[in-house]
Amino acid sequence: MEIINTLGRRKTSVARVYMSKGKGKVTINKRDYTEFFPVSVLQSKIHQPFELTNTVGQYDVTVNVAGGGINGQVEAIRLGISRALVKIDEENKTLLKAEGLMTRDPRMVERKKPGQPKARKKFQFSKR
Repeated sequence: MEIINTLGRRKTSVARVYMSKGKGKVTINKRDYTEFFPVSVLQSKIHQPFELTNTVGQYDVTVNVAGGGINGQVEAIRLGISRALVKIDEENKTLLKAEGLMTRDPRMVERKKPGQPKARKKFQFSKR
């Protein structure tokens, strides 16, 4: 099996995921994922697609991720892994889609508008 290349995005985070047959090693930006994401909740988000498809420990994953915060990066990686598992086996799509892992979350930060201090906040109104 060759290397499968997919892309995952969330907010301003972009994760390039490279998956190949292996023993379940996950490397993010040339560091182990437990070192990159020390919080157990974030680590479980990375394992979620593998647990749903019963493929834990079957694939090695290498990820290049940039932009955004840690939660956005983890969710971008999770989407990239899910897409790679679907490329390997189309039957995985129904399992992952039911859990909402195949959907790219479109929510982004709203832009700041001119004449306002923030995106939605207005300057204080003075009647007189």
